[in-house]
Amino acid sequence: MIERDAERLLVKAPLLMANARGLLDAGRAALRAGEQIFDFSQAGEADSSALVVMFGWLRSASAAQATIRFAHIPPGVLSLAELYGVTELLPLA
Repeated sequence: MIERDAERLLVKAPLLMANARGLLDAGRAALRAGEQIFDFSQAGEADSSALVVMFGWLRSASAAQATIRFAHIPPGVLSLAELYGVTELLPLA
């Protein structure tokens, strides 16, 4: 679901409700101290559960002494973030 490539965490599964728990857990397990970038360029489909997963990772980052940013967020997820008024809460790479 998520592969490490240096400081990047490549999300390789669709960001859908069916995968949300697995992606949340995989992202938490991949966190290390320091800065990491979750890269969604290979994720494919996404729905609103993507935002829930991303905010879960942000909450988990402080416990791992990590700073995370997001790259290549799917356009539909960005549109939802704008609609919900949470775009500024997503640190972009």
